[in-house]
Amino acid sequence: MRKSQYSTGTDNWLLIRRNRKDHADKAYYVTCGPMETTLPDLVRMAGRRWAIKECFEIAKQDCGLADYEVLSWHGWYRHITLSMLALAFLAAMRRRLNAERGAAAARHLSRLPTAGRRSATSSPPSRGSVHLGSP
Repeated sequence: MRKSQYSTGTDNWLLIRRNRKDHADKAYYVTCGPMETTLPDLVRMAGRRWAIKECFEIAKQDCGLADYEVLSWHGWYRHITLSMLALAFLAAMRRRLNAERGAAAARHLSRLPTAGRRSATSSPPSRGSVHLGSP
């Protein structure tokens, strides 16, 4: 890609990710960042997109992020702020409860639940873990 005429000290790249199993399935990312950015850094940042997307999906489902019917910017901003605050509270409570339960059952579990929500492609949470979202 050509360099942006408005940015200083940054460069633009086209990052193409190929599915390991289906080589025809590709995802494209247009990125912008410091010129010294390495390919592994670009790949890592592109992968973080899924965690952010998943966070917003959870907020829509569990905290009413998508359920706003406000007529003003201030009302929308307050709704979004309270929804994200509720999500942060629930995530902190889930982490705390999982740590308490995990400490008691650490001898019997092969791995403890994490604070982050698992994606659909990862293994299910261990028995007894607190989980946000639909079961």
